[in-house]
Amino acid sequence: MAGHSKWHNIQHRKSRQDAKKSKIFTKVTKEIVLAAKAGGGNPETNPRLRAAIEAARSVNLPKDKIETAIKKGTGELGGDNIEEVIYEGYGPGGVAILIEAATDNRNRTVAELRHILSKNGGSMGESGCVAWMFEKKGVFSFAKDKYSEEELLEIGLEAGIEDIEDDGDVWQVKCDPKDFSKVKAYFDEQEVKYIEAQLTMIPQNTVEVDVETGQKLLKLYDALDDHDDVQNVYANFELPDELLNELG
Repeated sequence: MAGHSKWHNIQHRKSRQDAKKSKIFTKVTKEIVLAAKAGGGNPETNPRLRAAIEAARSVNLPKDKIETAIKKGTGELGGDNIEEVIYEGYGPGGVAILIEAATDNRNRTVAELRHILSKNGGSMGESGCVAWMFEKKGVFSFAKDKYSEEELLEIGLEAGIEDIEDDGDVWQVKCDPKDFSKVKAYFDEQEVKYIEAQLTMIPQNTVEVDVETGQKLLKLYDALDDHDDVQNVYANFELPDELLNELG
């Protein structure tokens, strides 16, 4: 699992650094629309919307655009009918791929994603073919040189965490996705500094791949992540140390 987690953290930071601002704005705006559509426009009673607004603020999305996205989600303002869709498939080496998308045209999106998968040695699968391999969790990463496992466990149990895992250079603290905002708020109140805090899909089992397959999977990941309708891409592979070192 360590190889997968390290790659996930690397690509999470890299995507924030490398992506064009317009693409980041598009993704966070769509998430606000979807969150408001699903649970209403009040972030106090809609944890997903609260998290979406925090993510938007972290990339400096203007306040007026946040408010407009909320109103589009609640139907107060008109706009494209954006839907949340999950696509499932396989990458090189039989790796499971889970794609979260936000689209106003399902037929166009599925055709384009099928083409990207096929072009990069993968294939689109049937609904349910790989989703069962993943579990949604809130994940916080903490530097080992700042906190011991005992310290995080003591604070984390008060916050409502589920588990702490050793992941090389960091501790991975996990919680139920429903408790993510509460746990994050508690850590912030206690001034416990995390490196990353994110809602993510974690594979129950991972597949070790060789360098060649890993390079193909990274290329596929980048192609999928670059698509305008794709919000998140998850996979269950572990990269070899050689590739991790190059990325890190």
